[in-house]
Amino acid sequence: MTKSCLLLLHLLLASYLSFSQAEKSLNFPDGTKIPAWFSDSSKIRLEDLGKQFVITKHGASSDSNLVQTAVIQKIIDLAHQQGGGVIVIPKGTFLSGALFFKPKTHLYVSEGATLKGSDKIADYPSMPSRMEGQNLDYFPALVNAYGVDGFTISGKGVIDGNGLNYWKAFWQRRKENPNCTNLEVSRPRLVFIWKSNDVQVQDVRLQNSGFWTSHYYQCNNIKILNVRITAPHEPIKAPSTDAIDLDVCNNVLIKGCYLAVNDDAIALKGGKGPYADTDKGNGANTNVIIEDSEFGFCHAALTCGSEAIHNKNIVMRNCHITNAMRVLWLKMRPDTPQKYEFVSVENIDGYAYSLIYVKPWKQFFDLKGRKDVPLSYCDNISLKNINLRCEVFFDVSPGDYDKLSRFIFEDLNITAKNAAYDKSVVQDFKLTNVKVNEKVIN
Repeated sequence: MTKSCLLLLHLLLASYLSFSQAEKSLNFPDGTKIPAWFSDSSKIRLEDLGKQFVITKHGASSDSNLVQTAVIQKIIDLAHQQGGGVIVIPKGTFLSGALFFKPKTHLYVSEGATLKGSDKIADYPSMPSRMEGQNLDYFPALVNAYGVDGFTISGKGVIDGNGLNYWKAFWQRRKENPNCTNLEVSRPRLVFIWKSNDVQVQDVRLQNSGFWTSHYYQCNNIKILNVRITAPHEPIKAPSTDAIDLDVCNNVLIKGCYLAVNDDAIALKGGKGPYADTDKGNGANTNVIIEDSEFGFCHAALTCGSEAIHNKNIVMRNCHITNAMRVLWLKMRPDTPQKYEFVSVENIDGYAYSLIYVKPWKQFFDLKGRKDVPLSYCDNISLKNINLRCEVFFDVSPGDYDKLSRFIFEDLNITAKNAAYDKSVVQDFKLTNVKVNEKVIN
């Protein structure tokens, strides 16, 4: 591509973003004012993170084949003992198992540096954790922060899960038993942050995770800025490599990111099962803004579920979709009481297989002896200002126990091979200036 073409593309993008910025709502979908915190996307500076603990100056080897979990953990512990600081991964590749950051410690991955996960599950000792909407003993991630308020991950380097052998093991097990669960093959996540507030992750590349890429559980005030998260969907599929899993989190800004994985890009979780709304450790995700980001291949750009009980005030705006299977996926789990409300998807363009997908999610269905089936609700769902090419416009077929109401489609320009839609499945469904294949529908 010529420089003039690149310049034109940049100008068009800048024009699009400028228009989008002007269109940003000042309120969440339920009408409450968006706090100023969401408008501050300033970056963490290395020099502001305290004393720098460059790992090669504290005993770490430059041998990229040597697993150095103990050495790096000792450096993290030293920083904590000395009142805090930032663990700096310098240029080179450093192999490690599970690392646990302590209060007042941070992680900085320098440009040209790779923190690479061991592909031996023995380097991730099982411990109390959280996976797929359950509190259980499980393997930690490569990078872990439990109760580390103010934790940051920054730098322009790479955190690599080295997931190939985990993926191969999973597909072999799935071949042996097509009904095997995701937890049946031992695989670590890449980043797991639990009960930590005021977290910021910026600029790094997170790639090739063995399982979920980044998982935030019971956290408040999270900013994920200009992060690139990838895992392959060909030639080998990297199973269940969700880019960002928000699990009982409040106040989240995801901005300027690129997400392309072989599962959901952003998944909102919070619990599963017939009594999930009362089970300890479960809860809602509220006040989430996803903006100015791009989505490559993924099962969905934004997903509610499959382990979720309540998501409220969720906004995805000013985003480009390159090759998602779905833009918005509302997974209706028939064994779990769910409420997805005040979800807004706006100022979106690009290509996806389907625009919106709402159907029962029956994988591993289990009422655990409950006699009645829990009811689930999708309420106040809005899609606005969307210019999309897709195969299927409206892939919505709720189950008998799913109640859909107050959907708003406004200013949509859709090109679709399957243009069918059924307003009757939603109570109070409003369509304003909606064009599908150049034809206005209502």
